[in-house]
Amino acid sequence: MPDLLLELLSEEIPARMQDRARADLERLVTDGLKAAGLDWSGVWTFSTPRRIGLSVEGLPERQPDVRQERKGPRVGSPDKATDGFLRSVGFDSLDRCEVREVKGADFWFAVIERKGAATAEALGGIVTGAIRSMGWPKSMRWGDTAFHWVRPLHNILCIFDGRPVPGSLDIGSGEPLAFNGSTVGHRFLAPGEIEVRSAKGYREALEKACVLVDPAQRQDRIETQAKSVAAGLGCSLREDRALLNEVTGLVEWPVAVAGRIDAGFMDLPPEVLITSMRNHQKYFALESADGTMAPHFIAVADMETGDGGKSVAAGNERVLRARLADAQFFWDQDRATPLANRVEALEGITFHAKLGSVRDRVRRIQELVGKFAPNVGADTDQAQIAAQLAKADLTAGMVGEFPELQGVMGHYYALNDGEDAAVADAIAGHYAPQGPADACPTDPITIAVALADKIDILAAFWLIGETPTGSRDPYGLRRAALGVVRLIVENELRLSLTWLLEQAAVQASQSTFEQGAGTGDSVAEEAAGRAFDFIVDRLKVHLRDRGVRHDHVAAVFAESGEDDLVRLLARVDALAALLGSDDGENLLTAYRRAANILRIEEKKDGRSYDGAPAACLLKMPEEAGLADALDTAAAGAQRGLEKEAFSEAMTALAALREPMDSFFDAVTVNDADLALRENRLLLLSNIRAVMDSVADFSQIEG
Repeated sequence: MPDLLLELLSEEIPARMQDRARADLERLVTDGLKAAGLDWSGVWTFSTPRRIGLSVEGLPERQPDVRQERKGPRVGSPDKATDGFLRSVGFDSLDRCEVREVKGADFWFAVIERKGAATAEALGGIVTGAIRSMGWPKSMRWGDTAFHWVRPLHNILCIFDGRPVPGSLDIGSGEPLAFNGSTVGHRFLAPGEIEVRSAKGYREALEKACVLVDPAQRQDRIETQAKSVAAGLGCSLREDRALLNEVTGLVEWPVAVAGRIDAGFMDLPPEVLITSMRNHQKYFALESADGTMAPHFIAVADMETGDGGKSVAAGNERVLRARLADAQFFWDQDRATPLANRVEALEGITFHAKLGSVRDRVRRIQELVGKFAPNVGADTDQAQIAAQLAKADLTAGMVGEFPELQGVMGHYYALNDGEDAAVADAIAGHYAPQGPADACPTDPITIAVALADKIDILAAFWLIGETPTGSRDPYGLRRAALGVVRLIVENELRLSLTWLLEQAAVQASQSTFEQGAGTGDSVAEEAAGRAFDFIVDRLKVHLRDRGVRHDHVAAVFAESGEDDLVRLLARVDALAALLGSDDGENLLTAYRRAANILRIEEKKDGRSYDGAPAACLLKMPEEAGLADALDTAAAGAQRGLEKEAFSEAMTALAALREPMDSFFDAVTVNDADLALRENRLLLLSNIRAVMDSVADFSQIEG
């Protein structure tokens, strides 16, 4: 069966946009094929800096034949009705229609049969529609055209069954871009025109013309060459998948070339060297056998040279030398001013118009750290010093040049100033964790500053009402909330999260309210409560990703109003263990039965059934046995909760299974004797109360 091949040739497409563009093109084309009734056996997409396209394999030569039946008006209907029906089906007379009986009456029916058109005739519109519908983060017009695309589009190769597809793309100026069967090779190494007849021939011809259209093939070639070149220097390639993916989208014919870093720059912190090479020049860093930075780098050229890459290496070394000279200047200049002397300069950096300067924020973090540092095992004095210096490197020249090194440079400058290593580590690590894959701090001082930093930002922004909406989260509050969850859970911190948020909100309110934003601690407490709810939502997401059911979290949280996340999770784990057992499953069934009966009868009677049942009215052994079991379970559960032995509390509940089963098997709750009925409803109410003292079982789903 024939194949479709499409290549869109343009000016350089940004590497970061190529993956999404390939996915969009595949979706749009295949959706068009489905709408046209066309099946296929496979799709392969490709992209380079200059081209994006796809091959669709196993398309039929023609669209399928279509047979439709349309019911019309009843026989004998007015001419206006029958004429309208004929027009709708494209018939010129009723002679082409059939008469069929439907429920005792005769109706006109039209049977419409259309032969499927040639697939090639449908492809032009499908391809044109896909090109126009592609979504780009940024697009442009060029010349006097009206067409918007990511970059100027030069050529559209579109062939089916070895021949160009009839069609063109109107770009709003001059001649439209007609679909054709040719493309071009590498811009410099093989710029000539190439005639194409098949997808296989396309790949082979482009490779001969120094273009590897398959991103996976280019990536493998880059990695293989870079590792080989590094090994030749006695080094190893520093792992950087993100950079590898980006460089793959920057070249059509990758050639790895080694360059040398001048020895005079090797005293710079390795993060400075790596950032200079990676972010600005897209160079790969190398490591020596002992894991330290090697004085070499790998650049990936999109060019072969007659001198084995020497001229390319020299050019890259020259560019890097200038970049590192700037970094060396900042490094020397920044160290001349101690971090402590930079703190007051933070007054000149606005954090938020309603929340003051970064200096104001540092004061809040420093004060907050002082309130709870001992609770996380941190020395209060050291934690407050780290909090005071944590943002000071924002005024340093190096951070101005490389903003991604904030915190990292503060670590080096603190060590240069003679600060304690734990303080320096806290400055470097207080931004962490910044995502699910980021390492979570474990040192007490770093934990204290990192937690205070995130608690402050959450409480402050909830205080002023600047909270995430939909997908918008300009202040990174979701990231901060997840950071709080991970810091507490992974380090098993025993803290009252509500109290922490209230302290932070009150601190933020003291300056905010002076500007007329609100009044009193009650507003701060309300803001803290909303921030806490937001963190709990992030906790549920975090636990869901770990396979923990959100309704288990809701059941424990709803009952207790728990704000100690470590204790909360211990209770969740114990609840999950109970519900995962046969006893727990049957216990939940019995609980629901009791709760349903109570809900119905309370609604019917217009009252609640609360309180202890009368012992003298427990006529049957099963109800007396259940009452005794409830008393025992309530006491056992309470002891377990007080000792934080949550498995023990759940075990106490599990003992209710048999007496509850026996009760429901033998006892009629809605007895004709109203006194017995009320007493038995009180017994059911006790079932609900005892079980809900451990977790709100009504929250459990399934």
